[in-house]
Amino acid sequence: MENHQNIRFGLGCSRMSNATSDRNESIATIHAALDYGITHINTADFYSSGHNEMLIGEALKGYKREKAFLSVKFGALVAPNGAMYGLDVRPQHIKSYLTYSLKRLGVDYIDLYQPARIDMAIPVEETIGAISDMVKAGYVKQIGMTQVDAETLRKANSVHPISLVEYQYSLFNRSIEREILPTARELGIDILAFGTLSHGLLSGAFSKEKADHSTAHIPLFAKENIDKNLSLIEALRVIADEKQVTVTQLAVAWILAKGEDILPLIGARKVSQLQESVRSLDVQLTKSDVKRIEEAVPEKEIAGGSFPQMKFKNGVVVRP
Repeated sequence: MENHQNIRFGLGCSRMSNATSDRNESIATIHAALDYGITHINTADFYSSGHNEMLIGEALKGYKREKAFLSVKFGALVAPNGAMYGLDVRPQHIKSYLTYSLKRLGVDYIDLYQPARIDMAIPVEETIGAISDMVKAGYVKQIGMTQVDAETLRKANSVHPISLVEYQYSLFNRSIEREILPTARELGIDILAFGTLSHGLLSGAFSKEKADHSTAHIPLFAKENIDKNLSLIEALRVIADEKQVTVTQLAVAWILAKGEDILPLIGARKVSQLQESVRSLDVQLTKSDVKRIEEAVPEKEIAGGSFPQMKFKNGVVVRP
């Protein structure tokens, strides 16, 4: 792969531990990312009930610790069948979560530690305060947040500086631009953008037949929505063809063009997938290009949401 300086990507590892992933290929992908200069490695202690952390820990053997910037989420409660059934971000449990993550990853500290979600019954100041204690003890370097509103982000940042806020951001979900992005920029907090390919919709290889059980719970892929959304992809493909790039590369290049403070998270589980996304760095978009891309996928024309919204109170999901 061609060498790029100041590479602006993170590697999302959640898909590396699902039923169809290949362990050796996953480790090879992590190695390729590290060797290429992608240092941000994103995981969670509940991804495959700790297996993902152990996989990353194995991949990191032989590398200097500072080679990787490890980002870990915690707090999701997962049943033996893999289903998420609740949340536990009680301050007194955070030290225990952290202890197990350190052991599975085989490291002495975690670079960025963050709750998977926020429990409305627990003041966010208490949760962040407990993580801050771990920063003081040297087990955590920085604190992050995930999928929170602007008010919660402000409260958290008042307790301890928040370095990154992880949020879904793509051409099919631009809600972050209304409130979160301006607030984060005001506070000097960078954005970690996950879901940049909208669950595969922007992969360029998605078809109506592929909208199966794996995406059925996401409104974008509902039977009444999928045709409309695929038509928007075709409008995007016209621009991609003109620039002689793939739809994936165009979608990621669009994220990169939205600001130097935005770090796209690549959910690759194969080296080839990683390489395709990284080539987005070679796609130069002007302001008029960005405008044209957004006009090809107008927000008002997007059918259905791209992420099931969840709020928690007393550790259980509160339906909107």
